[in-house]
Amino acid sequence: MSDLAPVLARADANIDSSLATLFDLVRVPSISTDPAHAADCRRAAQLLADYLGSIGFDASVRDTTGHPMVVAHHEGPSPDSPHFLFYGHYDVQPVDPLHLWTTPPFEPSIGTGAKGQKIIRGRGTCDDKAQLLTFVEALRAYKEVRGNLPARISIIFEGEEECGSPSARPFLEANKDELKADYVLVCDTGMWDDDTPSICAGLRGLVGEEITIHAANQDLHSGGYGGIAANPLHIIGRIVAGLHDDEGRVTLPGFYEGVEETQAELQAVWDALERSKPHVLDRVGLSIPVGEKNRSMLELNWARPTAEVNGISGGYAGEGFKTVIPAEATAKVSFRLVHKQDPLKIRESFRAYVRSKVPADCRVEFGEHGAAPAVQMPFDAPILDKAKQALLGEWSNPAIVTGGGGSIPIVGDFRTILGMDALLVGWGTADDRGHSPNEKYNLSSFEKGIRCWVRILDAISA
Repeated sequence: MSDLAPVLARADANIDSSLATLFDLVRVPSISTDPAHAADCRRAAQLLADYLGSIGFDASVRDTTGHPMVVAHHEGPSPDSPHFLFYGHYDVQPVDPLHLWTTPPFEPSIGTGAKGQKIIRGRGTCDDKAQLLTFVEALRAYKEVRGNLPARISIIFEGEEECGSPSARPFLEANKDELKADYVLVCDTGMWDDDTPSICAGLRGLVGEEITIHAANQDLHSGGYGGIAANPLHIIGRIVAGLHDDEGRVTLPGFYEGVEETQAELQAVWDALERSKPHVLDRVGLSIPVGEKNRSMLELNWARPTAEVNGISGGYAGEGFKTVIPAEATAKVSFRLVHKQDPLKIRESFRAYVRSKVPADCRVEFGEHGAAPAVQMPFDAPILDKAKQALLGEWSNPAIVTGGGGSIPIVGDFRTILGMDALLVGWGTADDRGHSPNEKYNLSSFEKGIRCWVRILDAISA
């Protein structure tokens, strides 16, 4: 490992200009789920491409079937240098409900957090604009001091991560040769705690399904038709209730095909972690875990599949009361997948199950919202060890190798389409409020995240 002191010093000296770049990016309301913000998404992509170009990358904005991708490349010290593909996303979640924000979501500012720490406020600061810029600013500092980068670097910034990455797979398929690298690097995860970094070795896959049950050809008076006419809300209730058995297991046929038991050594590490940290449910006002019986919360979150109902709608839900049997009702259901579960098989199993619950004089309409497999890097992969060692120079506590309960759909596509494992390292903290009002990012996460990427890049490039 080379002497990094001058590079780290440059990163520290650049912090004001780094924050200025971040603020410019946060000011762009790049909400991918809202068609009204399509131009903003393109504007964010162009801002990033221009910035990458200013630090020596061959960068461009590439059209997709949805919001554009940013693709950039930079040579390494030699043609046979290691090649890393860095991934991040510039799109953000909607800001609703707006009245809960204490500062305007797209007017970034520096403030003071609940723990007295300096924070960067604004939508997208944690997820994922500040995170992706920690990597870019590390590259900038490295190049300003050394004149080049320690490895060949390619970058892809996506504009649809928050809406299921519908354009990702065809884009990767069409650009396989250009984007293939040794590893994918991702900064869209978090720390174990405020003082302990985490390297995420895996993410759960995701299947999203929307079902609409159609019954009568109009809403019905419950006094005239209650008890004799099919009620779509009742049908959905039965579907939802039947998804789990009394042991907390998902009941879909074949659902656990491809699910592996957690290695005993790894389970022991996770059990120790769980004992060392306050109850994960405490901060959300709960205390009783649900899910499969006789499994720890970390195992349930990192290594077991789930089925969750994310929304049910139908009938009258306004003020007062209305005695109505709705003509239709809708439910949104998501499945988090692990190990070798096949998302397409899960989708078909779920749809077959739903069809079996729908009366013959009713019909069901399905809508799909993404299908991505889980990704898993071997816990003993050499790149993990190199990254852990690199982080020792920045943190008082050694990095912990964890799993991930969430999903980043395109990361699964990197594995299936390009055959690349992903190293996921992020600097978010539990109180960053991603996807919620008053999203923030600790200023120290931004500063130390840049320094950490300098160290990691140097270590894995050797």
